[in-house]
Amino acid sequence: MPFPTHSAGSQVTGPSFPPRRMSATSPGRLIVFSGPSGAGKTTVLREVLARCPWIHASVSATTRPPRPGETDGVDYHFLTPGEFARRRETGDFLESFEVFGRGHWYGTPQSEVAPRLGEGKSVLLEIDVEGMIAVTKHYPQAVTIFVRPESLEELERRLRARGTETEADIQSRLAAARYELQNSDRYQHVVINATVDTAVADICRILNQLEKNR
Repeated sequence: MPFPTHSAGSQVTGPSFPPRRMSATSPGRLIVFSGPSGAGKTTVLREVLARCPWIHASVSATTRPPRPGETDGVDYHFLTPGEFARRRETGDFLESFEVFGRGHWYGTPQSEVAPRLGEGKSVLLEIDVEGMIAVTKHYPQAVTIFVRPESLEELERRLRARGTETEADIQSRLAAARYELQNSDRYQHVVINATVDTAVADICRILNQLEKNR
């Protein structure tokens, strides 16, 4: 079905510095991983990282408070709004955005990416479409992977099956998903998550081939 243009409900910004291209002396590979809420990307990503231990998952920063069981520096870098704003102003984030309606900011710290790429490590970012656009302006050689459900109808079924969200939340996530699905052709690889096993196998095949070609 066609996916009409719709705002994703976020504002993305990136620091002003020239593109950082990877070279023979810095062979690290940046991998960008995206997908709409409800597409199962968190589960898929967990399995991919378990099977590809050479990939380092970047830890994002956020101003939202920790949820039960979350650990600072492991799940997120939890920052105060003032600290986050200060770091945005000094260009500490590769990309950052605010979730409208909730007031929480999220961002990718430069310290999670540049040093590890400089050491020749592969770094994976789990970010949205707008974040991908911002990041690839600075890392044009990044590998981009988009995980999607079989259809928007299947995505809605999965969201409702959670039983944890209001109707307004579901409609907001579906609107954002339409925008993301419409822009999935910006990615080098699009993987359909019909089942976790097949999606993980497809992504690992892509990453293993890239690793062999390094």
